[in-house]
Amino acid sequence: MIYSLKKFIIICIISLLVCSCARQANATNHPDIPTDVPAETSAPQGLVTETPVVSEPVEPIVTINPLTGLLVHDSSLLDLPAALVSIAHFPPAARPQSGLSYAPFVFEVYITEGATRFLAAFYGELPAPEPFITGNCVVRTSPFSQTDIVLGNRVWLDANQNHMQDAWEHGVGGVCVNLYDANSNLLQQTTTDSNGYYGFNVAAGKYFIEVIKPEGMEFNQKDVGDETQDSDADQGTGRSEAMDVTATLLNLDAGLFLLNESIAAQRSELPIPYVGPVRSGRLVYADIASFFPGSCLIFAYASAEVLVELPTCAFVDHILQGGGYMLEIDKMKQLAEERKNGNTPENYASNSFSFDMPEGGVPADRLDVYFAWLNQSAWAYDAASQSWWRYVDNADPQTAGILRPEVDHLNNRQLQFENVIVLFAHHDVISPTNLDIHLEQDWVGDALLFRDGRMYQIRWSTTASEEEIKSGIRKPIKFLYPDDKTLFPLKPGHTWVTIVTPLTSVTETSTGQWLLQFSQPEGAK
Repeated sequence: MIYSLKKFIIICIISLLVCSCARQANATNHPDIPTDVPAETSAPQGLVTETPVVSEPVEPIVTINPLTGLLVHDSSLLDLPAALVSIAHFPPAARPQSGLSYAPFVFEVYITEGATRFLAAFYGELPAPEPFITGNCVVRTSPFSQTDIVLGNRVWLDANQNHMQDAWEHGVGGVCVNLYDANSNLLQQTTTDSNGYYGFNVAAGKYFIEVIKPEGMEFNQKDVGDETQDSDADQGTGRSEAMDVTATLLNLDAGLFLLNESIAAQRSELPIPYVGPVRSGRLVYADIASFFPGSCLIFAYASAEVLVELPTCAFVDHILQGGGYMLEIDKMKQLAEERKNGNTPENYASNSFSFDMPEGGVPADRLDVYFAWLNQSAWAYDAASQSWWRYVDNADPQTAGILRPEVDHLNNRQLQFENVIVLFAHHDVISPTNLDIHLEQDWVGDALLFRDGRMYQIRWSTTASEEEIKSGIRKPIKFLYPDDKTLFPLKPGHTWVTIVTPLTSVTETSTGQWLLQFSQPEGAK
């Protein structure tokens, strides 16, 4: 469904372009697509449309989150400013954090003493606790590596039972999937990961899959409409049609719905609807907040020299036990609504998105990140979901360097990000435990983008465009080709940005295996 979703978005783009002339008069409320990237390689950036007044009812034009390039479930959430939440990574009691999988952008920054902290930008989608509904098999926890033609995609939960996969619907983990040849010989078996993805490596040939229906669930109707969104599994057998496979095919989906809705309604089993743990602010938060204009920065106080520099939207208690303060999701939404205060939402459209893999780059299957002996993490590429899986250590001297999957406490799903960016920025030491990381306006620098199992050398820029200079309103940080002019396409989805010093090394230890070794700024503790 990953490749098939692209077709659906392209159709949406065509519809939006046809209506573009009618929207020019409302340009301040309807952000433009960046014009310095060819339209055929860019996804629309946060276009908000209005339903025309006509005599017959019409379908509303879909709305895309400018920070992910994906369709949104509730377009009204795009009317709220971004909520920027400071989330703890240390002490280890803060883990697993709640809400990170819902943030379109997460910025990881160094806070001295070997520790890092996250600033999560929530926009266009609110975090929500989910019941962890699984199939009858063990959830796949090892990344899928491509060695041949790949056949697969996703098993998803059809929450609204419309028999179509919507962009915001979640996968079902632990579903058994079997692969057969045209003669019904069983060739391979696998299971879905925590986000519902599966994959098989196959030679060219004719194959079909069989999805084993979990207890308490039923299959969607098969082939009810657009092939890019419907289910491919027969309701009676769970089998797809046999098809000739000559190239990677990632659109064999199976939709499921619950026979007993009370399973999903067991609120007592759901995590408490919190985001966090929330910890204190850092100087670099001021720079990030400035390129998310109108945003609400939420943190747990800060030192005096930092506090005077940070925009004030909301403080929370500085709780150390459990890693920090847990912020209610409804409260986060309320703070964003109060921040808006009737103002027109700002335009966060600054980057381009494309499902097509960019040319160039070098192979990248894994990125190990070494900040300190007790702060190690890694990203492993999963070719089935076409995303990067995050792993972390336990910050325990007895098990240092032993990594485990990092999950979101709200849904128990492994963190998967489509883009992982290593951003090199200057760090000034204000005091041994206080750094000023330069992401303010009109700075540029080098970066590495990991997407689609490859690594690309790119540039980052906070330089104001002509539009920003004319309007006086900032836009989020941009990612560019090395020419510093053309936007480099991110993969539609979520983006994790790890900010490091210019002297930090990223080296290839073996083919496709990369190691980041953080270089601490001189004078930091």
